[in-house]
Amino acid sequence: MLTLQQITQNTEAVKQALVKKHFKEVHLIDEIIALNEQRKKIQTQLDEKLSRANQIAKEIGQLFAQGKKEEAETLKAETAIIKTETVTLQQALNDAEEQLKNILVTIPNTPHETVPQGRTPEENVVVRESENKVALAEGAKPHWELFEQYDIVDMALGTKITGAGFPVYKGKGAKLQRSLVAFFLDSAVEAGYTEVIPPFMVNEESAFATGQLPDKEGQMYHAVADNFYLITTAEVPVTNIYRDVILNEEQLPVKLAAHSPCFRREAGSYGKDVRGLNRVHQFEKVEIVQVAHPDNSYAVLEEMVQHVEGLLQQLELPYRILRLCGGDMGFTSALTYDFEVYSAAQQRWLEVSSVSNFETYQANRLKLRFKGKEDKKTQLAHTLNGSALALPRILAALLENNQTEKGICIPKVLVPYTKFEIID
Repeated sequence: MLTLQQITQNTEAVKQALVKKHFKEVHLIDEIIALNEQRKKIQTQLDEKLSRANQIAKEIGQLFAQGKKEEAETLKAETAIIKTETVTLQQALNDAEEQLKNILVTIPNTPHETVPQGRTPEENVVVRESENKVALAEGAKPHWELFEQYDIVDMALGTKITGAGFPVYKGKGAKLQRSLVAFFLDSAVEAGYTEVIPPFMVNEESAFATGQLPDKEGQMYHAVADNFYLITTAEVPVTNIYRDVILNEEQLPVKLAAHSPCFRREAGSYGKDVRGLNRVHQFEKVEIVQVAHPDNSYAVLEEMVQHVEGLLQQLELPYRILRLCGGDMGFTSALTYDFEVYSAAQQRWLEVSSVSNFETYQANRLKLRFKGKEDKKTQLAHTLNGSALALPRILAALLENNQTEKGICIPKVLVPYTKFEIID
């Protein structure tokens, strides 16, 4: 979440940034400032009372030592009054701090200055687009029809076992899925990321720390009995590894990668955009996460973008990179690049990755800080993450774009993993 310092020292800039993000309750910034002033006033009064109580305690001891019992008893009566007042002030302080927190968590991150104006996905800016195009023969099939033809993914069976949006991968479809995961993880490790296998459920504190709560309750599956949440992305448990941690500056950047299943309710999803693997409730993804020095985080963001772009180039998929406009960005992001691959059979772009810089927004919730090498002062780190990559739509595009009369050709980079060159 935004820090009080950001809001109080740059009030108008914060308001304008939130307008760019199309946040409708900018007036809450003024409420935060007023509450903070009230909090500080109460804190001053409480500090004065506590200071007076300490002073009286010393005086009482001196008076008793001097045999001035009556005067000491008078001061003890004043102490009792002060104690009652401090209890009242402490409760008022707790209430003010709770109100402040409850409002602060409803304020989204402010967008970076390079974020374009706009409200809808159509207003996102294309940063660059690959040159390779796919021309399929007439009658090319979308991936859900290829599933049936080659018996590699069974959507109906998943519906029987669980419900709509839970695919069952079979045979070469399962092997291709596993090969993609291995390729993505190996590529991340080669790029300097440390692989971790995190829990696939998190507690409420972890979901709050990375911004899934209270923003995304409707997207998350909730195990009510234990108050655990199934993860929507490995970003959540991986980033929480560093919750309540103070790093040394020389440890930055921290680079972690994880493969996990992801669970998203996607409430309200329907229509042609959810056919096949276009939108499912359970899918697999490799996530890359970095904790960076604030001075370097945008260079780190570009490095992560290049990493994802390199994966798509090796898979020989047509892609484009978008810089998201203010109205299409996530709640916690300061700057996001989306990657889309082109599905020649569906004749549409499919989002396969988001790479984002959250600046200090997550770190403030996480209490993730680092200690300066020279001045030894602690400050909030910057957190970043990206999909590298999300599998369902990658798999869909690979199947559709590589279909031939003989079968579905496997990209050369994956053959060492699949051990086969074609699905026939």
